[in-house]
Amino acid sequence: MSNIQKEKQTVLEYLDENYDWLSDFHMEIWNYAEPAFREYKSAAAYVNLLREDGWNVEEGSGEMPTAFCAIWGEGKPVIGGFSEYDAVPGTSQANVPYRKPRDDKLHPYAAGHTDPHSGLGTGALFGFLAAKHAMEKHGLKGTLKLFGEPAEKVCGSKPIHAAKGYFDDFNASLPYHPAGYNTVRYEINAASYWNTLYTFETVNPEKWFRPTDIPFKMLGHAGGRIPAALDAVCLMYTATKYVEDAMLPYTAYWTLNEYIMVGGQATSDNLPPRIGQIQYAHRAPLLEMQEQISKVLDNTAKGVAQITGTKVTKRIIARTRTGLSNKKLSEILYRNLNLVGPPVFNEEAKEFGRKLQENLGFEPMDDPFTEACQKISPIDYLDKDIRYQFPQWITHQGSDDYVDYQWTAPSTRLNTANATLRNPNPAQPLPCLLYTSPSPRDLSTSRMPSSA
Repeated sequence: MSNIQKEKQTVLEYLDENYDWLSDFHMEIWNYAEPAFREYKSAAAYVNLLREDGWNVEEGSGEMPTAFCAIWGEGKPVIGGFSEYDAVPGTSQANVPYRKPRDDKLHPYAAGHTDPHSGLGTGALFGFLAAKHAMEKHGLKGTLKLFGEPAEKVCGSKPIHAAKGYFDDFNASLPYHPAGYNTVRYEINAASYWNTLYTFETVNPEKWFRPTDIPFKMLGHAGGRIPAALDAVCLMYTATKYVEDAMLPYTAYWTLNEYIMVGGQATSDNLPPRIGQIQYAHRAPLLEMQEQISKVLDNTAKGVAQITGTKVTKRIIARTRTGLSNKKLSEILYRNLNLVGPPVFNEEAKEFGRKLQENLGFEPMDDPFTEACQKISPIDYLDKDIRYQFPQWITHQGSDDYVDYQWTAPSTRLNTANATLRNPNPAQPLPCLLYTSPSPRDLSTSRMPSSA
């Protein structure tokens, strides 16, 4: 056995030996289930664990309170990676195979882990801890940099870390995400994500024009009040819907989603609402498409401000570039994925899956999980799937802010599978269990963590 094989074996042995507290830490993050930029308990748990393990940790990196930058080692190569831990609003974590509302102490729309970022973060964390252990044991030089990246669901932190130079010394980085399959990104990576906030302010409501040469006074509540900020947000929402189909042709995957952040103040008296905010998130495979969407939104916002007598300001929340592929690094990572092997789900996990199928109205199957989540898929598995669904000119698809890790050094992306439910009737889409998201600790029972 070569030295390289011995070092890899050390990593795998570390993960096997520490499986129990790895799972315990995952469940700690799972139970916190904190939404974007509010992951205070989760971030603190990571910081404490890493410091106890001997890492130098900067809390609040990039001026983001729930982010961190943990560094261990010295010299080259510098290997970067990240943990995510934000949860998604409106998701139950009841560990049952049927619909179940939230616990009485929680709002029905409280956050829960669905991706799950609890597993993503823990998997990446223990991959870096295992690498540190192997480097210490075998006397390897190099630097490991693990970032805590909050607010992935709004692509919030990685562009900020990148813009402030945290990735500039990378020699390579290894982004990771759970999925329904086991493979790596090869030729096609994620597309871009832009997120913009438009704020409409009613600055001078008293200057709203009113007729003066009339035989009665226009005062008080009946004085022809300015449309103001609330009307601006409503008009921006509807006006964007009118022009959305004219922004771009639907020849490839692009999306535009909106969210009303503030609609006005807590008053319905004669005072006009002073502020209203609407946020737009758009995804597109080309930056030229993003520019077009942005120009249309800007133009619409200006027109709305004129109609409603408001002042509009634009704030860029996040903008990512399109991903970069590195086939050589992907091939190396893919060989290591084959060395570890796919997840193995035990009978307890399969019985849970059968109950899910039964409660969805299907006949339970002996193996309720997909073949794809139980094997290593070909290295070009995702490329072929994307090219089957989209035009041949598509070189990027979807969006994810891991792409900011790919612009400073060679990088690829690893996907390992959750337990993914098999559809007994492919002609009928699986219904959504709106109120349940089973705990990964109960479903994923691989002989070693997926992060390996």
